[in-house]
Amino acid sequence: MRRVKTLLLAAGLLMAGSSAALATVYPLTLENCGEKVTFTQPPARMVALGQNTAEIMLLLGLEDKMVASAFWPTKVLPALAKQNEKVKVLTVEIPTLESILAQSPDFVAAQLPLLLGPDSKVAKREDFAAVGINSYLSPGVCVTKKNTGDIYGSRSELWNMSWLYQEIEELATIFNVEARGKALIADFKARESKLREKFGHAGKETTYLFWFSSASPSSDAYVGGKNSASGFIASLLGGKNAIQSDSEWPTVSWESIIAANPDVIVVSNLDRNRWALDNAQEKIKFLKSDPAVSQLEAVKKGRIVVMDGQAMNPTIRTLYGAEQVAGQLEKLGLK
Repeated sequence: MRRVKTLLLAAGLLMAGSSAALATVYPLTLENCGEKVTFTQPPARMVALGQNTAEIMLLLGLEDKMVASAFWPTKVLPALAKQNEKVKVLTVEIPTLESILAQSPDFVAAQLPLLLGPDSKVAKREDFAAVGINSYLSPGVCVTKKNTGDIYGSRSELWNMSWLYQEIEELATIFNVEARGKALIADFKARESKLREKFGHAGKETTYLFWFSSASPSSDAYVGGKNSASGFIASLLGGKNAIQSDSEWPTVSWESIIAANPDVIVVSNLDRNRWALDNAQEKIKFLKSDPAVSQLEAVKKGRIVVMDGQAMNPTIRTLYGAEQVAGQLEKLGLK
């Protein structure tokens, strides 16, 4: 028993030493999406604009530092639900600048340029800088190229988890919880590696269609583009995206989807209830009942899988989505 206590004490001292070694030194200056931001201390009243930003904060155990969140395509991860109850939700859609400032934040971090950026209808970074509030934008979206009429931009290279790891590391550093950030990154890297090892050496390269949603059955489909998070999931599972557009979120006609003839159709499930086809079962019903679409080999062979809609965004949920798809592929005998 004395030996066990000694080992536990030694382990505790080692962890304490590790945490001390990883302590953030303030003032801290980071370059984020071409702008320098300086923190003299950890933020105490943070507003998270976007589900990804909020869930990273919760995974880092920082719910007490959050005063509000907004923009939730799907429900929070079940394991984080209790923590999230402590945080005010401004709206599951797009908030207003006034509603954000009403929370008296000292830091605002966002998942998308749609929520924080030069063309955002919510706020520009200078809006917050003018009142002494630091801002931060997810590094993974800073590399997208803005195209006319395309609010989400396009990517010339495939998104990967390194952008996400950078975001976790930087938020953990800002809030002086670097050890937690490193532990979270290590967990994600192990899970990513496990999927790549299991599916990355498949013989035939499977093609995937990632259908996010549509305003109606007669409308073009919003799908994940070639280099988006959806393309990353396809690559991780030993395949490729059937849609070869560089756009992050292209709208594609069903005629073009039929021509692409994907091996597997991944349909998203969204909790926002903006459109009827946000629901995965409504998507599946359309796929099986439409005279033309129902003739796709993927539909006829039952190769339709369901994934959390937020996983199609470049977020921490992308890995969870890949695991969801992987489990269903195995049941379909498509490993």
